[in-house]
Amino acid sequence: MSRKLSKSSLLDSLTPDDPLNDVCPVCKSNRYLNRDLQFLINPECYHKMCSTCVDRLFTSGPAPCPVISCGKTLRKKGFHKAFFADLRVEREVDIRKRVGAVFNRRQDEFETLGDWNDYLEEVEGIVFDIVEGSPKVRQAAERKLAAYREGNLKDIEENRRQGIEEAERERRRERAEKEARRQRALAMKREEEEEKLDIRKSQRDVLERLANSNGDANQITKQARKVILKKSSARRNIAEAAEESYSARDSLAFRGLKKKQAPAEEKPYDPFGGLDFTPSRYVLQDDYENEWLGNAKSDLRQMAGGYNLHEYYTRTMFEAFSGLGVFIEDEVADRPQAHASPTVKTEPPIKKIKVEVKMESDDVF
Repeated sequence: MSRKLSKSSLLDSLTPDDPLNDVCPVCKSNRYLNRDLQFLINPECYHKMCSTCVDRLFTSGPAPCPVISCGKTLRKKGFHKAFFADLRVEREVDIRKRVGAVFNRRQDEFETLGDWNDYLEEVEGIVFDIVEGSPKVRQAAERKLAAYREGNLKDIEENRRQGIEEAERERRRERAEKEARRQRALAMKREEEEEKLDIRKSQRDVLERLANSNGDANQITKQARKVILKKSSARRNIAEAAEESYSARDSLAFRGLKKKQAPAEEKPYDPFGGLDFTPSRYVLQDDYENEWLGNAKSDLRQMAGGYNLHEYYTRTMFEAFSGLGVFIEDEVADRPQAHASPTVKTEPPIKKIKVEVKMESDDVF
């Protein structure tokens, strides 16, 4: 009996099932009976096993997969919990991570955008061959991946290091933004507390003035309100200035930098150079009532070969209105008159006028 899985059996084993039907191939534990049962998978074969059996079988060292007809050597450190319910998706994600760790070039390393796109297409082809290819195709893709790793080990390591540095810079930036937001929230909270204390103090002062003075109560109250509003507006201006300073410090704007402009959206190719061929003398309808077209509308055989009634309507209306833009008298009057020489006697020619009709078209045909 062969110990290697064929492509069909491998895909069948990765088919998503109901999680309650998960059964450990070793101890036969069922998730239906034990909801807390945790299943783990290994990227070598993606066969599910409960965590207890994994600890028992692979703690002492590498061992073959206990699933019948598999027999691949597995290690405990390779087991992990499946993130996706569909193990085919889990397998493709793992393969993409593995290929992406080798083919990790950046766009700025290529001279043109076309070269960058060709590189991405080549990488996607390798991923597809490993994920969906036959055993021979997968082996050829794996050999190509290994050969590229050996030939570009220095560049791969350099790009990996740059990626780690960029990720670290991004994490530092996020931490700085988070700290700045926290400081702004604390400042706003302190300002609110100070504003409340100021309002209470102003209220106490007003009450004392009302109790100890003989002045007009309404006038004293209005004056106190003006003072409170003036202090509130000054505090608000200070907060806005602080917010602007925070945003300016976070953005780190430099003078002399070019403004980034979004690239213009590429429009589809127009062979007519933007000319509008919409009819100006009539409006083309979607359908017309005509006794000659009754059979054509109801018989699908009339539509064979891509024939379209709308095309017939377009050509018919064009031919019906095409003569409205032609004026023969104006065309003849604009033609230069031929003058015969007086020294040559000629027979009176038969009057025959050749009219060149210059038609203004409303349609592309």
